[in-house]
Amino acid sequence: MKKYTYTESKDTRSGFGAGLLEAGRKNENVVALCADLIGSLKMNDFIKEFPERFFQIGIAEANMMGIAAGLTISDKIPFTGTFANFSTGRVYDQIRQSIAYSGKNVKICASHAGLTLGEDGATHQILEDIGLMKMLPGMTVINTCDFNQTKAATLALVDHVGPTYLRFGRPVVPNFTPADQEFVIGKAVMLNEGTDVTIVATGHLVWEAIQAGEELEKLGISAEIINIHTIKPLDEEAILTSVAKTKCVVTAEEHNRLGGLGDSVAQVLARHLPSPQEYVAVDDSFGESGKPDELMDKYGLNAAAIVAAARKVITRK
Repeated sequence: MKKYTYTESKDTRSGFGAGLLEAGRKNENVVALCADLIGSLKMNDFIKEFPERFFQIGIAEANMMGIAAGLTISDKIPFTGTFANFSTGRVYDQIRQSIAYSGKNVKICASHAGLTLGEDGATHQILEDIGLMKMLPGMTVINTCDFNQTKAATLALVDHVGPTYLRFGRPVVPNFTPADQEFVIGKAVMLNEGTDVTIVATGHLVWEAIQAGEELEKLGISAEIINIHTIKPLDEEAILTSVAKTKCVVTAEEHNRLGGLGDSVAQVLARHLPSPQEYVAVDDSFGESGKPDELMDKYGLNAAAIVAAARKVITRK
């Protein structure tokens, strides 16, 4: 098992803030819009350097999406910022009609996704957003795992043309991917090669998958671990190549079991390589108020759950 270490834990939303600043320096057409959550989205540095390229829309998320769509007509590259719940569920009609349907080059950037939003509770902890966004034709869906990858993804969006949903989170998590990484949209990252089980993880569950791999190694189980940062377009080749070798797969995500990464992987396997699969995800329920770590444990989104799923799926081969 390849060893991964880190020297600091950082929040992925700060990776977005750092990436947005560099994106602004990279391309003068980059503009930013926010729905009254500047601090939460870490947009302060961008605003300080490019005040004329920032638009504070206020608590009017639907209007923000419409304005962003309009800005693309004059070749601007708008990055919108608010919580994931307000970035998707609250404004789904505007995204569908004004952005996705007409293929507008809007970057929908969403923080505080999933259970790790914590104490704000179920009304804010959207667990359906990946499903909502991946069903929109032409929408790219990205879910990053740490600070460095989020920063790299934000920068990659400057050159990517088309509507995109970038999902990240609130809590500090291990920052273990390279600072100088090349982020390739739609290209999975192989973290560890193995022979007994494939573990496909996204977002905050990637680090948990690495920890699970180490525990499985102690049990004599060789886990192949893949970081799927782009859920749409999905790297089908990477998944099929791995599962052809291991004959089974575990998917892990901080999202509802229905509609997320697991369902995307299941569709690929159903079409090309039917194989045993186990899900590590929220089992079709809303969240609740609590500390992020406690919620992740209660809802089974941790390394222990991945280990259990891996041991189970192996028996089904």
